[in-house]
Amino acid sequence: MAVNLQHLRTFHAVAIEGSISRAARRLNVSQPTLSQQLKALEERHGVTLFDGRKPPLRLSALGRDLFAISQRLFAASTDVDELLGEARGLDASVNLRIASDSPPYAARLIAGFHRRHVDASISLRVGNAREVIAALREGQADVAIASDPPGDPLFAYEPLFADNVVLALQAGHPLTAEASLPIHIIRDEILLRREASSRTRVASERVMSVAGVEPRGVIDMHTREAVREGIALGLGVGFFYSSECPPDQRIAYRPIEGLRPNGELNGYVVCLADRRRSALIREVMVVAEALRPLSPCPLAPRGAAA
Repeated sequence: MAVNLQHLRTFHAVAIEGSISRAARRLNVSQPTLSQQLKALEERHGVTLFDGRKPPLRLSALGRDLFAISQRLFAASTDVDELLGEARGLDASVNLRIASDSPPYAARLIAGFHRRHVDASISLRVGNAREVIAALREGQADVAIASDPPGDPLFAYEPLFADNVVLALQAGHPLTAEASLPIHIIRDEILLRREASSRTRVASERVMSVAGVEPRGVIDMHTREAVREGIALGLGVGFFYSSECPPDQRIAYRPIEGLRPNGELNGYVVCLADRRRSALIREVMVVAEALRPLSPCPLAPRGAAA
């Protein structure tokens, strides 16, 4: 009895996502439709592919065997798409959706892609690393720019940048006379701090912890913009990544001595692994490759998340 390829694609998506609702978003179909297709596959062949229907869905023994086959099948399908895509090229009316936790690098990626495809429709959503990876997983973005994302075989990763934190001070601060600053000077300063989930805050707290120093005081201001304005007003000092330091006559930025040469933060262009060789993603990666030399610090090895 021949298998229905659409039903097999449904099974494959559910197996990857571990959830019917996420698989439905991935395939851009309704959840009831996906449930019916999965049920039809099981009933047609008299098999049970998942142990229950509550997420996270777990494959049965037969389901694991089928998933191994479907992975090979759809990898081959991607190879076919790649071959035909190379012959056809990218559509002029392409739509690129980017999710990013790094607005400066997102802007650079968009500018590079637009130069290559002036008629393309491009959209950007900004969030933290967890949010942009969720958008990618749920089919709401084609690619993500994410800082230190968790390793997941669902995704393919290409290093884009590595960066270190710098200290921002009001322009008239006495320490601006120095070209760089030892971290221990933070003992005499009021630190304007980002939200707890901020990558900048995590990295700066790690740097201070390693050095065994704490600021004289802390003011929680949560957002990057609020911290920047507070520094300009002389409320205290703050940490930023060097790529997040736009020119501002009110603020001076100074590197911190003794940080890791390859950066406290690593940023990646991330896509779904099974779309890595599509025409759209290949074009995005060409642009990303051109941006790699702009990285403030030497990049990590290619091909996997740190």
